[in-house]
Amino acid sequence: MSAQGTPSAAGKTAGMSSATPKGAWTVTFLLFLFMVVNFADKIVVGLAGVPIMTDMKLDAEQFGLLGSSFFFLFSISAIVVGFIVNKVPTRWVLLTLAVIWALAQFPMVGAVSFTTLLICRIVLGAGEGPAFSVAAHAIYKWFPDEKRTLPTAILSQGSAFGVILAVPALNWVIVNHSWHYAFGALGVVGLIWVCAWLTFGKEGPLEDTQVLAATEPQIPYVQLLTSRTFLGCVIATFGAYWALSLGLTWFTPFIVKGLGFSQSQAGFVSILPWVFGATIVILTGWISQVMMARGYTTRISRGVLGSVPLIIGGLILAMMPHVAGAGLQIALLVVGSGLCGAIYVVCPPMLGEFTPTSQRGAVIAIYGALYTLSGIIAPAVMGTVIQRAGNMIDGYMTGFTINAVVMVGSGVIGLLLLWPNTEKARLTRGAAAQPAGLKGAVSPT
Repeated sequence: MSAQGTPSAAGKTAGMSSATPKGAWTVTFLLFLFMVVNFADKIVVGLAGVPIMTDMKLDAEQFGLLGSSFFFLFSISAIVVGFIVNKVPTRWVLLTLAVIWALAQFPMVGAVSFTTLLICRIVLGAGEGPAFSVAAHAIYKWFPDEKRTLPTAILSQGSAFGVILAVPALNWVIVNHSWHYAFGALGVVGLIWVCAWLTFGKEGPLEDTQVLAATEPQIPYVQLLTSRTFLGCVIATFGAYWALSLGLTWFTPFIVKGLGFSQSQAGFVSILPWVFGATIVILTGWISQVMMARGYTTRISRGVLGSVPLIIGGLILAMMPHVAGAGLQIALLVVGSGLCGAIYVVCPPMLGEFTPTSQRGAVIAIYGALYTLSGIIAPAVMGTVIQRAGNMIDGYMTGFTINAVVMVGSGVIGLLLLWPNTEKARLTRGAAAQPAGLKGAVSPT
């Protein structure tokens, strides 16, 4: 073990980082499925929103609270687990998270009170809060920096496929059986993933976090977390996640109650934003990697590429109240919210550019914890707006207009702040200067 700290071992590690190890894409696929399960768990309340509200006699504000409750411990859990994965192998952390997800679903199979449903969603949110951050940290142990954007895109696309694959199946269960059994089905699927991960999941060989913590320069967390690129990532993704959390909670109720579609029809319509979003995610990952290969800075190939679609999406969404016809409104909602997906692909790699590997798990987790705070706010805001509006459709349109303003504002701020290439140089100089200063203070020679 001690040999790993020697210069020769460090050189060997550096040499390994230029190639992608065998098994990297297997782990990437398993973590893609991890995110599929993650977002299927998230979408089920929104998909079953109307039956749940009908059976439990919930008004719009109560349902908005239910949607927000998922995020009550989401951010806290993400931060705590983010520091844990600096010390504990991600293989076991991911396994623990997936077990929590599965077990949190089973109480809803039988008769359930609103309080029990609320508590189970809070527990599920605590288990899912660290999911993407830990999965991204795990993948980065398999891919060098210049090859991370595409795997990140595939990981991010798990969210879209989680909805695309789950919505038709879960909606069939809801329509033909009961919304209770939809939760049970997700619990079983979660346990199946646990078994697959136990069999095939491995820790990436490119980085040993504990060894790197002892050998690589450390940057104070206050500098990392106040850097303009970190702040830009948080603010830009906050706006994107506002749209995502509304889609998870309110899209299907809007289709059914606002536009008059049946529950069966809504199951098909509800996957459209995610199909479009999946396309945006993969295109962004591919374009970003091509641009980097052609010599573009990460300011352009990641920062600008992620921020501009968010601004355009917000402007498209702002048009919804001013057009007539359900088809056109759905089209604007699908395209506007789907363009948000670009920012999820580029931000984790940008943070990974300038964050020391032994600190990366915590930094990406804190980033996730902060931007997902919009998941607490957005569903509750929409519920309150609908409850207090003169009529339901006006309430929905006001809520989507608020969403558009948040998206445009966060996208503009992201565009101004995302400079990962210069961030890396500035922070690295600071980290290198600190040991030099300490050495001079200790030794007079």
